[in-house]
Amino acid sequence: MAKVAFLGLGVMGYPMAGHQMKKGGHDVTVYNRTAAKAAQWAKEYGGKTAATPKEAAQDKDFVLMCVGNDDDVRSVAFGDGGAL
Repeated sequence: MAKVAFLGLGVMGYPMAGHQMKKGGHDVTVYNRTAAKAAQWAKEYGGKTAATPKEAAQDKDFVLMCVGNDDDVRSVAFGDGGAL
């Protein structure tokens, strides 16, 4: 079992993060710009949430990101509180 951060819970990311948890058996922490959506995911799948991408990525074996456009990628990866 790996410790995984999943950043972005849109139409594709939400179920993808769930598969990491349920089918992969991984310990998953999610981040989403809309905190309520992350809380909904955690309630449904039993994973954890993080307030920032940096917090989600800290001490993880893998960081997966599923976001919509280039500006979002830059923000989640390199912005204030970004994963990198």
